[in-house]
Amino acid sequence: MATSGKASQATSEPWYADGLRFRCTQCGDCCTGAEGYVWVNQEEVEAISAALGMKQETFERRYVKRVGIRRSLKERAGGDCVLLDKETRRCTVYDTRPRQCRTWPFWNSNLRSREAWDEAAEACPGCNKGDLVPLEQIVEQASKIRL
Repeated sequence: MATSGKASQATSEPWYADGLRFRCTQCGDCCTGAEGYVWVNQEEVEAISAALGMKQETFERRYVKRVGIRRSLKERAGGDCVLLDKETRRCTVYDTRPRQCRTWPFWNSNLRSREAWDEAAEACPGCNKGDLVPLEQIVEQASKIRL
């Protein structure tokens, strides 16, 4: 039997092909905990400083640290994001939050398996709640960030 020379490839859909439920509760849980980095780019720095009514230089001096050639939001002792309101536990710049925050929980690390998603859901009360987020939107969000 002759073949066309093209390898037959089975298309494998991701485990979340039917979508996932998520609704941000603005609980602040993803803004706290273990120390780490919330990477920001120039566009985000400009948007956040404008939202806070600050000069960009003042914002960067107060809220941003350099990590090699990159920039990250500073953290308070214990790992809380510097932009998390201590009293309300809400993001003070939610509408202009960095891409890293906007794309949570649709990070590749959380999407690699059902178990990884379930682990994220244990820490995030918005996972598995709210409207169904379709596959296309999940893929788009995951493509915006590489952590």
